[in-house]
Amino acid sequence: MYIVLVVSIIIVIVVLLLAVITTSKAYSYKHSVDSLEDNPYLNEEIKHQESDQAQMKA
Repeated sequence: MYIVLVVSIIIVIVVLLLAVITTSKAYSYKHSVDSLEDNPYLNEEIKHQESDQAQMKA
């Protein structure tokens, strides 16, 4: 009976430690964001807007 209790407490502590370690590593990760000039989707939108404006003027 006591062996099961001790083993289950050890498992809970190990899982809790792994969760804390994983969370702290996730928060310390340095995220980076691409600049707007390198964004191909934004460049496509600008081209579409320019072509739409050119069509409206014509």
